[in-house]
Amino acid sequence: MGDLSPSQHPVRRAWWKESSVYQIYPASFKDSNGDGIGDLPGIFSKLDYIKALGVDIIWLCPIYKSPQVDMGYDIENYREIHAPYGTVKDVDRLIEGCHEREMKFVMDLVVNHTSDQHKWFKESKKGKGNEFRDWYIWKRGKYDSDGKRHPPNNWAAAWGGSAWEYDEASDEYYLHLFAPQQPDLNWENPKVREAVHDIIRFWLDKGVDGFRMDVINFISKVPGFPDAEITRPDQEFQSGHKYFACGPRLHEYLLALGKILKEYNAFSVGEMPGVEDPQEILDAVGFDRGELNMIFHFEIVDLDHGDGGKFSPRKWEMSGLKRIVNKWQTFMINNDGWNALYLENHDQSRSVSRWGSDLPEFRAACAKMFATFLALQSGTVFVYQGQELGLINLPNDRPISDYRDLETLNAWRDLLAKYPDDKERQRIMKREITLKSRDNARTPMQWSNSKYAGFSTAKPWQKENESYTEINAETQVGVKDSVFEYWATLLNLRRAHKDIFIYGDFELLDAEHSDVFAYTRTFENQKVIVVTNFRKTPVTWSLPKNITLQKDNILISNYSDPNIEEGLLSLRPFEALACHLD
Repeated sequence: MGDLSPSQHPVRRAWWKESSVYQIYPASFKDSNGDGIGDLPGIFSKLDYIKALGVDIIWLCPIYKSPQVDMGYDIENYREIHAPYGTVKDVDRLIEGCHEREMKFVMDLVVNHTSDQHKWFKESKKGKGNEFRDWYIWKRGKYDSDGKRHPPNNWAAAWGGSAWEYDEASDEYYLHLFAPQQPDLNWENPKVREAVHDIIRFWLDKGVDGFRMDVINFISKVPGFPDAEITRPDQEFQSGHKYFACGPRLHEYLLALGKILKEYNAFSVGEMPGVEDPQEILDAVGFDRGELNMIFHFEIVDLDHGDGGKFSPRKWEMSGLKRIVNKWQTFMINNDGWNALYLENHDQSRSVSRWGSDLPEFRAACAKMFATFLALQSGTVFVYQGQELGLINLPNDRPISDYRDLETLNAWRDLLAKYPDDKERQRIMKREITLKSRDNARTPMQWSNSKYAGFSTAKPWQKENESYTEINAETQVGVKDSVFEYWATLLNLRRAHKDIFIYGDFELLDAEHSDVFAYTRTFENQKVIVVTNFRKTPVTWSLPKNITLQKDNILISNYSDPNIEEGLLSLRPFEALACHLD
């Protein structure tokens, strides 16, 4: 493990460190042509809205040609656009529109796997002698003593079942760490790597400013594909993360990608699930490593996953949150790495509902509290569409039949097959789906209180969240004390005090307190304290002995008049503030 002592190294400044990112889920952002599906012209029409928030980069989830088995993360053609979204010309216009507004444009790159409809896989499946056969991972099955055929190993796919799909014609299995329609590419094949590099150059030459790289740490697998350790005795197939989450050639492959990105001074953020060792991640994001700028880890968003997986219950603990934040903040600052800061994205539910309270009397304060907690840490801030409005989860009474997400539907189907009469298990899983399903993030963007939330003039592909009548952009943009304007103020504050909030050191305060998350950011002789109450009840917090708060030094607060008396801070429900210290 690297050095955890106070940082002594010089400040390494970079444009991507000082940026904030706005993530768009294209199908759900804005429909321009009345077909109920969001599209690229719709995004273009809202560029001024995004600019008003004060972000520097727009990142789009996949827009490539795709059968949409996994909402575009199954790519059929990397150089064409999914027709309902628009055309390559629409992408060119969007790039131009971003650049005119001094924002950068980032695309999602999905190259661990393709769609089974990609021409490479169609060729690969034609037979063992095909030139594309080893562009994917094919293995013979195993046979038991009774002569019964089994997959090559016991790895589980992400959403249930085996990670191997049998092909009767060739009597071999292909690997798919996700859906069977998402076969994994064989990165051991230099032709695959060359093809990926060509795709990257194609878009960078068009003016794209960088990429978010989907499950990029899965691209190198341990040779031999050994069986995974049995950690879930109740299941036939087991997590094989140990053998593909950080494979032996990962950094070699990332270095080759980083070399291309460096030529274009491009942005990169890698999604890296299943990795908790800071040293492994530092090897990918160290400033001089030349691989990636930053990565998304999953420790915070996995805090409430139970032993039975995502849709099993676990009460998250403040001590766990503090341990994780402190680990990554301290380690990255002291070892020349960089953090990607997020609570929400297209795979996570709404933080207000999941970890706070979406009751009408609390939800705005709660959304502002989470914004303060996140945006003033060290790292690049990622805001997911609707997070800037304080959007909340789907209502508890929404039936499973209205859900669209593959992960959710597969989990529910598996539970019903296994426990068809167990109403209590079903009740618990339905509650956890409401809390954590990806569909919470994928409902139409709430632009106004008009029909279909102002997203479309037609019935949307996914039913809108009924909360749009009260929570929407029209009632917040330019409105004092709204969640949107609070986010805009925060991002402006971060930019105005970049030495402290971007390049400053981080120190966690009162690690044992179970309700208040507080920390300081320090740069040379400047220091700011950030205090957040994570509870919907008032909390009295004792200030550390060497810290005195002056109301005149408050930089931002989600209540109008913080209550400070004789070393005690009386925090109201979800109160948050940042204060300069003399």
